[in-house]
Amino acid sequence: MEMVNPGRKLPIGVQSFASVRDDGYLYADKTDYVYRLINEGKQYFLSRPRRFGKSLLLSTLRNYWEGRRERFQGLAIETLLSENPDAWQLYPVFYFDFNRDNYRNPGALEGVLEAHLKEWEKLYGCEDPAASLSIRFQNLLRSAWNMTGKRGVILVDEYDKPLLDVIEFPDIEQHNKAVFKGFFSTLKSFDEYIRFVFITGVTRFSKVSIFSDLNQLKDISLNAGYTGICGFTEADLTKNFSPEIHLTAEAQGISFDACLELLRKTYDGYRFHQNGEAVYNPFSLLNALADREFRSYWFESGTPTFLIKKLKDINFSLPKFTDHSLYATEQMLSEYSENPSDPIPLLYQTGYLTIVDYDPRGREYTLSFPNEEVKYGFLNSLMPLYINAYGSGSDKDIATFRRMIEAGDTEGMRRFFTALFASIPYTDRNVGFEHDFQTVIYLVFTLLGQYVHSEVHSALGKADCVVETKKFVYLFEFKRDVPAAEALNQIEEKVYALPYASDPRSIIKIGVSFDSQTRLLSDWCCDNSKKEFS
Repeated sequence: MEMVNPGRKLPIGVQSFASVRDDGYLYADKTDYVYRLINEGKQYFLSRPRRFGKSLLLSTLRNYWEGRRERFQGLAIETLLSENPDAWQLYPVFYFDFNRDNYRNPGALEGVLEAHLKEWEKLYGCEDPAASLSIRFQNLLRSAWNMTGKRGVILVDEYDKPLLDVIEFPDIEQHNKAVFKGFFSTLKSFDEYIRFVFITGVTRFSKVSIFSDLNQLKDISLNAGYTGICGFTEADLTKNFSPEIHLTAEAQGISFDACLELLRKTYDGYRFHQNGEAVYNPFSLLNALADREFRSYWFESGTPTFLIKKLKDINFSLPKFTDHSLYATEQMLSEYSENPSDPIPLLYQTGYLTIVDYDPRGREYTLSFPNEEVKYGFLNSLMPLYINAYGSGSDKDIATFRRMIEAGDTEGMRRFFTALFASIPYTDRNVGFEHDFQTVIYLVFTLLGQYVHSEVHSALGKADCVVETKKFVYLFEFKRDVPAAEALNQIEEKVYALPYASDPRSIIKIGVSFDSQTRLLSDWCCDNSKKEFS
């Protein structure tokens, strides 16, 4: 079916407010937030995951402080400032962009700071290459004040990239922290020359020594009033992108409402306050609307490899990611995590977990995956760490297993599990194998997605796992170091099939046993209580 092109430009990857406005891209108006920022405070910090619109927000602020009123025509801030005679003045703007380099190279951070300073020193006539970077920054603020009579505006984009890039190289990380600490201490001591500060990053800065003196920064990362400052809310989506939703629905052969629900399940779900509105990942959403497809965009653009390996190294219990038993305090979420045994704060800060509940008594957040894109992308990336040669073509992949369960191929499923568990890397510790064995079972069945129903209870208990397809209901019970017949007997004795007594599908009961000595699947029993399917 040929689709009509709406002729509208989506700002995928566009981080410049000038480009968005001058080149005719669609823009979801966030300038009411800019109005509040410039009127309610002076120095701010905002943490959001990568590709969440932080750079576009800073570019918007830059255009305001440079007096680019023409680019704000028709936007909320134009009306809000219509009675303010002091609005739209030109201020000296110092925009630090730390996205531009690989900070594993020696001296890379100093090189970025040097490049910024040299450009501004020429503009304000205060070149002094012999001075330290921090002294040059101080001279620059003073010179800008003397030349313009205006205090400086400091915008810092992705302050923590020079730290996150080298998180596996502690010596370089400590060096970059020291450079930052000396340089940005100017923000405290030269406050009289500063009109406005806005710093963004992925990780929150509360406990980072480079910001230890900057207690004047207002952190709005978990502020209820700023939850929608980056990304798209549902209102943003339906107000600005309804034609694109209609076209995507047409391409997928579904209704507008069904398309909206699928977009919501796949890309929505980020919460930055317990009472805050859910936010869509803007990068994934815009790509999906442009392609009219539901693919994994954001996750594939940069997987946190070192965090995934850390989860394996510390034998982390992966079911915590999906059973709502992962808790964190505000302090945990508010600090740059240097604790190698606790990757959860960084997983939250980088966008792989989000707030799903809050206990006001204990002031504790419950964390989980924000949406299906992140959930399935993250768990898929973990599987190769537990299974050798996992993937397509090896007969040890979820697509192969899914086809087996849809076809009722229990012998193929037995071969799948036998090969899968034979591929768990050897470990000298039984506890290591036990954890890996349980983790692989969890990953396999979770990655089946809509086929799996966990916590399905009968009158006397619940099966380890229930898998439902159009034609079959599978009841699995897993045991270790006992005959598989005992697992099958438990399914019968606990009447796990009772909830499906009137179900027309075939009920297939499978008992599986593993040998902790050989660390292999040792026994398999299958009882297929066939029913005629109609």
